[in-house]
Amino acid sequence: MKLGFLSSIVPDLSFEEVIDFAAEVGYETVEVACWPSGKSERRYGGVTHIDVCNLTEDKISYIKKYCEEKNVSISALGYYPNNMDQDLEKREFYNNHLLKVIDAADKLGIGLVNTFIGRMTDRNLEDNINELNSVWDPILAHAEKRNIAVGIENCPMLFTYDEWPGGQNLGSSPHNFRLIFEKLKYKKIGINFDPSHHIIQDMEYEEFFKKFKDKIYHLHIKDMKIDREKLNEYGRLVPPNFYTIPKIPGHGDVDWSKFIRSAREIGYNGPVVVEIEDRSFENSLEDRLNALKISYRYMRNYM
Repeated sequence: MKLGFLSSIVPDLSFEEVIDFAAEVGYETVEVACWPSGKSERRYGGVTHIDVCNLTEDKISYIKKYCEEKNVSISALGYYPNNMDQDLEKREFYNNHLLKVIDAADKLGIGLVNTFIGRMTDRNLEDNINELNSVWDPILAHAEKRNIAVGIENCPMLFTYDEWPGGQNLGSSPHNFRLIFEKLKYKKIGINFDPSHHIIQDMEYEEFFKKFKDKIYHLHIKDMKIDREKLNEYGRLVPPNFYTIPKIPGHGDVDWSKFIRSAREIGYNGPVVVEIEDRSFENSLEDRLNALKISYRYMRNYM
């Protein structure tokens, strides 16, 4: 296992500064955010540390050499939009950029692209499953030509009223992942597993490893705290942001000893990537970098 972090939390840093910081702290790998340049509609999106739209041969060589010299690998390229958005213009834009991210992964010699499946929020589960092939078959055919694996994060994208009630990502539960894998025949589509999303849904992450032991391609390390007072006040029939608090590892409800042990028991030896969304560490760049340093020291206890 290589310990790393997702670069989305440090949009203020250049690609070189991200890799330099990783090397300085001791991180061995980085999942590099590859959104289109410009603002995003949500927090932690819109971050561009590799511009896949303007990736020249010279830039490709430069990125490879820089990482090699710093002894920091790239675990995956990350781009997380709603690839099945019911707004067909948005969907086309998202999917066209995802194809460019896949191309960039191929050119850079990175074997994995992480993303979401997406979801039409105005349709039910059955309608969304029936739409899967028309959206994803062309994307996965493109990935297959380039021998790139696709990791789907298990985030429901169900946090605020604009995502309510079904969320913006089908890949959020064992049941849904089985339906996805039955529909999509590409062998190299798997899961970028983040246990914080199981905390939100009151599901067991230990069992998830056993159910999908051959499909876990990448791990996200993000903790989640359930505010029981607020949960008792609002109940679960509201967006989870009413009663959940994203935290750095060790400050929430994930049992990281059990999580890493479960990964090892299925033979997982891939990237283990810290994802910071803890608002108590977001007052400044210094705070966010400190969150990454603390997370590094904490996770080293288990790796």
